[in-house]
Amino acid sequence: MSRQQRIEEALRQGFAPQHLDVLNESHNHSAGTDTHFKLVVVSDAFAGLRSVARHQKVYALMADELAKGLHALALHLYTPDEWAATTAAPDSPACRGGSKSD
Repeated sequence: MSRQQRIEEALRQGFAPQHLDVLNESHNHSAGTDTHFKLVVVSDAFAGLRSVARHQKVYALMADELAKGLHALALHLYTPDEWAATTAAPDSPACRGGSKSD
């Protein structure tokens, strides 16, 4: 099972999302393959939680992957009502680190 599949499975089990995007953005970075992911998660599990608490929940769920080389997560975490008002996560910024810096 790939890292992306493991991330997707963990998020499905942990948050029962109504919408889930797990995008491998490693090609935009110099830290290697399967190291940078953008997560868009829409779940009732985020209701009543501030952004920091939502991020903490995801990072706790991803602890094993982070220990095994996952380098960065771009987190976009919404309740269903927030997602209905937004409908799209922002684009990730260009990487400016490592060998791909300007």
